[in-house]
Amino acid sequence: QVQLVESGGGLVQAGDSLRLSCAVSGRTFSRYDMSWFRQAPGKEREFVAVISRSGSSTLYTESVKGRFTISRDNAKNTVYLQMNSLKPEDTAVYSCAAVEADSSLSRTTSRYRYWGQGTQVTVSS
Repeated sequence: QVQLVESGGGLVQAGDSLRLSCAVSGRTFSRYDMSWFRQAPGKEREFVAVISRSGSSTLYTESVKGRFTISRDNAKNTVYLQMNSLKPEDTAVYSCAAVEADSSLSRTTSRYRYWGQGTQVTVSS
């Protein structure tokens, strides 16, 4: 069993920054590709970013490119999401997710087996 616990959310103003963390326990962290997803009120969960198990490859959804950075520390079993230049449309519950590493990085929600409980990010205008 793999447990994921997010932290770092909060209420900020447009243009501010936040760093989310996701601590993973239970199995070998480096086996998993790690992603961040988000879900705004009344909307479907959407992919934000993914990082390969080694940290050498990343993918982002178009709307966050150049503003968000996903990273990981395999020694600390933690994945991060640095969010800069936040916008009101970034307001959502952000969740991290894990999938056993495959040949390609996945943006697909249904492929992820393990999920955290989520952390709220609210950006005021």
